[in-house]
Amino acid sequence: MFRPEDDPGPSFTEVLRRVGVDPFAVVTASVSGLRTDAGSAALSGAAPFDIRHGTTICAIRYADGVVMAGDRRATAGSSIAHRMMDKVHPADRHSGVAIAGAAGPAVEMVKLFQLQLEHYEKVEGSAISLEGKANQLSQMVRSNLAMAMQGFVVVPLFAGYDVRRGVGRIYTYDPTGGRYEETDFHADGSGGRDARTTIKLGWRPDLDRAGCIELAVRALWEAADEDSATGGPDVVRGIYPTVATITAAGFQRIESSEVAERFAAVVAYLSEASSNGSTRRAVTTGEPAGDGEAER
Repeated sequence: MFRPEDDPGPSFTEVLRRVGVDPFAVVTASVSGLRTDAGSAALSGAAPFDIRHGTTICAIRYADGVVMAGDRRATAGSSIAHRMMDKVHPADRHSGVAIAGAAGPAVEMVKLFQLQLEHYEKVEGSAISLEGKANQLSQMVRSNLAMAMQGFVVVPLFAGYDVRRGVGRIYTYDPTGGRYEETDFHADGSGGRDARTTIKLGWRPDLDRAGCIELAVRALWEAADEDSATGGPDVVRGIYPTVATITAAGFQRIESSEVAERFAAVVAYLSEASSNGSTRRAVTTGEPAGDGEAER
């Protein structure tokens, strides 16, 4: 689109200006309250195209490491844009990153992050520390701030097994690049609040691998039940959320068959609890429900 002497450079905002679109017109119009040209989508306050968004992701720490999980649905406004998006990716052997937000920049950020970690290991001859990886991702999120202010927000969730400490660790971020280490679990995305609540009620220090995976699956189920942008299990198409473990043995994606079994167990438990008149708290925590008189 551009001659060599007219190269807009690496700035995405400059590319938009060169093609006649003001990237900050929507912000200016909303602040000033001025009416703009209805013939231009960018200047009318409407996006020139629908942005695909990833939705709900979570990470839970247990004795052997961390479990990461994410639903498969990508949305564009109120429409389902894609049913099989992978939101949980390996960053390197002992770490993983899950993505929520604008799907395009998020996937690009993951690929670049993987490349940078691989390049560091080849140059230095050893892998960067887990904290170093978290800091590197923080810089990448911060560099995306200009696009985030235009609506292309990317909020990753980073987790890994710290081989130096022998424990799993979880890091969260905000759009400005702020990095925060979580103690035991976290969930983000449009259904993150409901997923976090479910995990908070069901998490125990003695969770094993099977229990941790089932808790992650239950959290996504509850998020999908409350949030239309979060996709639950699609039994007809055989599509289930992505679940992975990160331990001393490395990043390992859980087979769909095992995830399906965990969902079947959750559905069976919810069905039994519902038929027995159990409360919602009993469903989410696994505690025995009280009798009818106590419930009243």
